[in-house]
Amino acid sequence: MHATFWQERWARDQIGFHQEKVNGYLRRHWSALGLAKGAAVLVPLCGKSLDLVWLAEQGHAVTGVELAERAVQDFFAERDVQPQVSQHGAFTVYQAGTLRILCGDFFALSRDDVAGCRAFYDRAALIALPPEMRERYAAHLQAILPDNCQGLLVTLVYDQQRMDGPPFSVEDAEVMQHFAASWALRMVEEKDVLAGNPRFSDSGLAAVDERVFHLTRR
Repeated sequence: MHATFWQERWARDQIGFHQEKVNGYLRRHWSALGLAKGAAVLVPLCGKSLDLVWLAEQGHAVTGVELAERAVQDFFAERDVQPQVSQHGAFTVYQAGTLRILCGDFFALSRDDVAGCRAFYDRAALIALPPEMRERYAAHLQAILPDNCQGLLVTLVYDQQRMDGPPFSVEDAEVMQHFAASWALRMVEEKDVLAGNPRFSDSGLAAVDERVFHLTRR
């Protein structure tokens, strides 16, 4: 799960995790955060997700963070958008309007980089990481985000003995372990997504549950 793993996945176009449409959970539950128009939003490990576009269309200033430059370049090229490109510390910054993607290591993000953020959206960041990196990711996210923040987090739960990640299974107890000390958590939706996912069904899994959590900073 080093940087080269993800660089190679993008180089080989092995991106089954990429969704070709805006995430339904995002559409259904984002408004419950009650964010003001213009509020800044952080999207860790964003890839080339269409969710970035949707969030920007809701009036947010969106900051995505992505390690693979191929993903960032594809994101703008597929929209026929020529972003402004600059360097900011450890990141190459691609910006078009109120949407910017910081290309680099998420763990290089500082509090100053996300000082204005009022929310984060994690559809495929936590579940993309093995256990030791999940702990580090959650700790870093909490360390850099402002106190008055909220979040929407999507996880997967399945029998990890039958199939290895990524995406990894992250049980509810682990979510609580990582976040409950600093965030109030509420599950807002749960859905079995086994049907229509050949990789899961071919692994002999009986169920694959997606769970959506609303987090509010304590």
